[in-house]
Amino acid sequence: MYLIFLGVATIMAGTFVLAFMASLKVDPLEKPFRIYFDQLNPAAWIAAARLGQEGGGDALWGGFSPGAKVDFSVTYAAPADTPIVEPKAEVPRRRPGSGIAAALMRDYAADYASIALKSSSAATMQVRNERGVREEWQTRTFAYEITYSTDRPNGPRIERTPFNLTAPPSQTLIDSPISPSRSERRGRLLSWDNITPGALGLIFNNYRRVINETADLQTGKSLFGSWLVNSFVIAIGRLVLTLVVASLAGYALARLKFRGSRLLFAALLFSMTIPAQVTFVSNYLIFRDLSLLNTPWSVIVVFVASANVLLMKQFFEGFPREIEEAAIVDGANRFQVFCKIVLPNAKPALLVNAILAFQGAWNDFFWPLVLITSPPEALTVQVGLLSLRRSFGGAQGDWGVVLAGAFISIVPVIILFVLFQRHIVSTQAAKGIT
Repeated sequence: MYLIFLGVATIMAGTFVLAFMASLKVDPLEKPFRIYFDQLNPAAWIAAARLGQEGGGDALWGGFSPGAKVDFSVTYAAPADTPIVEPKAEVPRRRPGSGIAAALMRDYAADYASIALKSSSAATMQVRNERGVREEWQTRTFAYEITYSTDRPNGPRIERTPFNLTAPPSQTLIDSPISPSRSERRGRLLSWDNITPGALGLIFNNYRRVINETADLQTGKSLFGSWLVNSFVIAIGRLVLTLVVASLAGYALARLKFRGSRLLFAALLFSMTIPAQVTFVSNYLIFRDLSLLNTPWSVIVVFVASANVLLMKQFFEGFPREIEEAAIVDGANRFQVFCKIVLPNAKPALLVNAILAFQGAWNDFFWPLVLITSPPEALTVQVGLLSLRRSFGGAQGDWGVVLAGAFISIVPVIILFVLFQRHIVSTQAAKGIT
């Protein structure tokens, strides 16, 4: 049994690690899926740091700034009887993948860069052909220098320096500081999205794009930060509302005797069987009439799970009545007993409810999608990820950015787990015992 649990945990952790690796790749859908690529290659990190320092004076995040002088060498190989010609090199005027980023982009490296071939050297290498026989191939290394135009000393700093090489298909690229981003025209055209990325710019390029390229077209302000803040505000608001409503309702159902209490409890149990989608039209109309659409309040108040009330009711029913009766004998009223005696002893149930409410609100997709549709900065992170898929995914297949956004969205939950790990474990254990 232990081995089964260990195997399940390993598989689940493996999928998480694999998804994180995919979020770093230029093309996470590549086939076959490689587990060793530039973003995980220390040699590529060092080369990217050098290129970033030469291009933008920043070894971490790179760039292309006035005074840049970037050395970029590539080596081609071909059979001995096939001549190796100099590839056509250019810095293309390439827009980012998303429509928003393309609209925000003002400066292109192509307008400021110039390319010069510094040197070319020949050599030979041994390769095995299809029959396993060694044969000698020739190689040629071309050293290019990409410089920022000297007549533009006050030019802007540009984040990316795309680079293209076009060569006959008979010659094969065997070495470059960092790997090309893509190969087109049956290998004739090799493209680099950025040859001055810097070390962190190479590794976390998709994550940087999520922050920089999900922006408001009018203000230029990043939307992803707003989405995270909105989700956090809604999660905290629903957590507080859930604790207040669930504890009061649970205590009333457990201790107070009033007409219709059984009917109310039956209605509570019945409501647990009704999917939220069944009532979304009526809820939508109510919030529309209250002018609460497109506000966090609509998502906060729309959903307090009856399961939270049930959990608190069950806890309060197990609380010793003698303690409450002793407090009443001493002169406390029912509300004082609830606030000063019962509630401080309900910490395990309150923590379980708080965790469930926060997780449910943070991962909620349906209600924010229905109740908050505009403006773009009012969305939650889960709905914002959907817009990421529309902007970057689909036909363009830029799924690395979508995956990066998904991983950023789980950071607050991880921080919450790290901060309250001890309480969560003890509470879950207590919940299992009770």
